[in-house]
Amino acid sequence: MKDELLYIGTKIVDNHLTLAQRIEGAINKENNKAEIKNTASLAERRKHRSKLIVCFGRALYEEGDLVSKEVEKLGRKTAEIAIQYNISLSNILREIATYRTVIWDVFTEELEQRKFAAITMLDVSKMIDPLLDQICKIIGEVYEAHSNKLMKMAYTALEELSVPVVPVAEGIAAIPLVGAIDTHRAKLVMEVALEEGARMNLSHMIIDVSGVPIIDTMVADQLFQVIRALHLTGVKATLTGIRPEIAQTIVNLGINFNELNPCVNLQEALKNLGFRRIES
Repeated sequence: MKDELLYIGTKIVDNHLTLAQRIEGAINKENNKAEIKNTASLAERRKHRSKLIVCFGRALYEEGDLVSKEVEKLGRKTAEIAIQYNISLSNILREIATYRTVIWDVFTEELEQRKFAAITMLDVSKMIDPLLDQICKIIGEVYEAHSNKLMKMAYTALEELSVPVVPVAEGIAAIPLVGAIDTHRAKLVMEVALEEGARMNLSHMIIDVSGVPIIDTMVADQLFQVIRALHLTGVKATLTGIRPEIAQTIVNLGINFNELNPCVNLQEALKNLGFRRIES
């Protein structure tokens, strides 16, 4: 049986370029010839497919652990190449499934002619199939890590936009808050307000909540802590856009409105700071 496995494995290794071309043809046919047209990327992927096929052949006659480590390395590289060229996860997994089909199609006739025992065919399947499964698992993990990285980057960018600090005049800036505020965003308001207050050397900061639909007691308390923290750093804070339901939440917390330096809206706050409309 070992001789038969050696024969099959050697055949796979010796014909790795032919098999790689067949895999590419099968993929192009399945994708309606939507395969990447960039010459550099095609050459890189052909070379990589050949390496994978060689690994599958070696798995039939070499030590399993050594081949498994090589397959793991190549599996990660497969995912990285696919991500680099914007290939979807479903497409790259379909490509891996093509390896199994192509390898068996090429050697079915010869294997039948040599009349290998059924147990030999089963052993080949037992050795190659786990490697294909291993590659699929690794590809899924790499794609998941990449997706999480992109989501984290997008969330970070969104966070930066969610607490905009708008310079109004020298020493004066406003933070217009829009949308729901949870405890995480309230903490972000604290961080941004203190950092930008110091960086911009502000004397006044206006926090406008007219675009916030609901503020619960926990968030209201954290906003109050923001105003207190700003006062401690020498920045006078004004809270504007307080609607009746938000005012009720603040009252329930026992917060003194005078500490909030409240104004009906941003216009009134600017007026109190000495801004006037100049008639032309």
